[in-house]
Amino acid sequence: MTTTQSSMLDLTPAARRVAALLKKITDEQLTDPTPSDCDVATVLDHLMGLTRAFVDTAHKTVTENTAPQASGAHLDPDWRTILPVRLAELAGAWRDPEAWQGLADAGGVTMPAEMMGVVALDELVLHGWDLARATRQPYAVDAASTAACLRFVEAMAQPGQGRDGLFGPVVALPDDAPPFHRVLGLAGRDPAWPARTEE
Repeated sequence: MTTTQSSMLDLTPAARRVAALLKKITDEQLTDPTPSDCDVATVLDHLMGLTRAFVDTAHKTVTENTAPQASGAHLDPDWRTILPVRLAELAGAWRDPEAWQGLADAGGVTMPAEMMGVVALDELVLHGWDLARATRQPYAVDAASTAACLRFVEAMAQPGQGRDGLFGPVVALPDDAPPFHRVLGLAGRDPAWPARTEE
């Protein structure tokens, strides 16, 4: 199957949105909780690992999955410098039409490359929201990214899709909930999740 330019997703808006959030995250916020049941530093460490992994995936470079589980204790002190570069590299790697062709491997999982590209986008979008909510920053998602992520999480919510370990339990929302709120709910996140307020 040949992937055309029109059928490719652009990961650049999502990557830039996450990079913009990084500029305003303070050291004091690194231990704050996020909607993904871990602290800010752990989400950042996860992003450090996944950006590298999905660049390799786009290049069809299979690497051994030896990275430790994400942990704030492992976060590189230079994350503010390194992570924006990796985000840009990730978006650039998936602008190559060949990244979307054939099969792709990430973390020992092999699937069609077109689906893997959506997984990469979904990771950026969801963890960007996690960081934005935890650090009390505004967050908006473009329509194309929202639509692609919604199709993905709707499919993963179907029985037998093995969502355990990938997403938490589905959060029920009203039928008229905005599309991105539906993405969050199907990914096991509560759109109304509150950041920690000052005492």
